[in-house]
Amino acid sequence: MSDHATGPVGPFEPPYYSVVFSSVRTEGDNGYDEIADRMDELVLDVPGFLGTESARTPGGLGITVSYFRDEESIRAWRGNMEHRAAQRRGREDWYEKYVLHVAKVERSHGFVREQ
Repeated sequence: MSDHATGPVGPFEPPYYSVVFSSVRTEGDNGYDEIADRMDELVLDVPGFLGTESARTPGGLGITVSYFRDEESIRAWRGNMEHRAAQRRGREDWYEKYVLHVAKVERSHGFVREQ
């Protein structure tokens, strides 16, 4: 997946899409980390996948933003059978609540300080 340790992914040439997944987890791992790592690997094979950023607050709110070139790419990821099984498992075991937002990005720019 994207390299979370070095900062944000992108910017990309618009238009593209962001999928924002905000969640509050249940207590314990319950197999989450293993499946999350598998999803990180699996999404790399989706044509049009651009990258992902994730963060979790000390209070438990998690936000993952995944970027895709187009809606077809999002549909391909949504339709992946392993991903669908992980979604079911999330509702059963891992999440107290979550919200998903899909947005079309029309502007994108970035900054990197020169060393």
